[in-house]
Amino acid sequence: MRIATWNVNSVRQRLDLLVTWLKECQPDVVCLQEIKCVDDAFPREAIEALGYNVVTHGQKTFNGVALLSKHPLEEAKPGLAGDDTDTHARFLEGVVSLKRGVVRVACLYLPNGNPVGSEKYPYKLNWMSRLLHYTKENLKTEEPLILAGDFNVIPAPGDVHNPAAWTEDALFRRETRDSFQALLSLGLTDALRATTDEPGQYTFWDYQAGAWQKNWGLRIDHLLLSPQAADRLRHVGIDSYVRNWEKPSDHVPVWADFDLEAA
Repeated sequence: MRIATWNVNSVRQRLDLLVTWLKECQPDVVCLQEIKCVDDAFPREAIEALGYNVVTHGQKTFNGVALLSKHPLEEAKPGLAGDDTDTHARFLEGVVSLKRGVVRVACLYLPNGNPVGSEKYPYKLNWMSRLLHYTKENLKTEEPLILAGDFNVIPAPGDVHNPAAWTEDALFRRETRDSFQALLSLGLTDALRATTDEPGQYTFWDYQAGAWQKNWGLRIDHLLLSPQAADRLRHVGIDSYVRNWEKPSDHVPVWADFDLEAA
């Protein structure tokens, strides 16, 4: 079973790219971020034609997340608990039904947090605290759980070109990385780092300053796995080639293969 995440940076602008990639990669479940449209405007017909069930949590112009699944999708629920005043469309969870059990997938688009001196950084840290609570509660079920999405977190120096330039950025500040580490300390596994410790495994390249051509990248798109999911992890891939397509997103897909049909 292949589960993937991709910040598409406007699903309607990248629909042709998304359809092409879905046909090539053949993921079973996909978490999309920054769909940048309300639910009614999501181009579901083109995706449903490929055999996917579609659930969205959209927002006009900004944010927005979606779950696509070739398997039955149940208990779909938008929004991250812990702040009733938060209206951003950044979180969507669902339970994917398999022949021999279920897997819970949470699609998330974590706040960027910049500029650090504004209210945006406390909002980011509070959001991460809410995610920590969500994870604690769901780990009690002992079912396979996958947190997948654009975390806007650079976990370690090996995950960014020229880390010294990012020291005070919200994506790489010590408080941000400590919050990310707190998630891992609950027992979650960073899927990519479970398979390789090689630096330079980037998932994002800015549109500015020729970042893609110079490979000035970041790794900020992650799949974090509960012990029950990590035990069944087989392979992880980053489809960097998609960044070279015409009018691409600044992010690329990340996917992981699991033996989730097994007992």
